[in-house]
Amino acid sequence: QVHLVESGGGLVQAGGSLRLSCAASGLTFSSVGMGWFRQAPGKEREFVAGFRWTTRSTYYADSVKARFTISRDNAKATVYLQMNSLKPEDTAVYYCAARLTQMAEYGYWGQGTQVTVSS
Repeated sequence: QVHLVESGGGLVQAGGSLRLSCAASGLTFSSVGMGWFRQAPGKEREFVAGFRWTTRSTYYADSVKARFTISRDNAKATVYLQMNSLKPEDTAVYYCAARLTQMAEYGYWGQGTQVTVSS
């Protein structure tokens, strides 16, 4: 059974930083695609950052480029999201997600962690 558990959220002032972690179990972590998404109040969930399947290079939503960094530690089965220069509009529940194949949707989700950025 796949489990994804996020941690690291919290309240931070604008301009501050947070590092989110997502610990995975129940899957062959090095073989799956991982990504971060977020959902702000009253808005749809949106993609934040992920890894391209073939090259494992990273890619980001335009709104977070140059501020957020996704990384993964396959030995620890953990994916991270380093968030710098946070803005109030980054306030959301952040979710990590996994997909098992290149063509699959992200089918496994964590419970989410709240990030609140005060102005």
